[in-house]
Amino acid sequence: MSNSNVKQFFTDESGQGITEYGALLAFVALLIGMLFTQQSALNTAINGAFSSVVKQLNNIST
Repeated sequence: MSNSNVKQFFTDESGQGITEYGALLAFVALLIGMLFTQQSALNTAINGAFSSVVKQLNNIST
């Protein structure tokens, strides 16, 4: 291979866009998967937070 062929090979970015979209799609899929596996913990935390707020409001109103 000549130097121009090697240079052209390393500077060619024709497949870069699809690779970036694939990586982004994989990242989003991973986040969605983590959300569904942690859903019960997330629901527990949200319910606990709202319960605490309701208790505080009830204490203030009495």
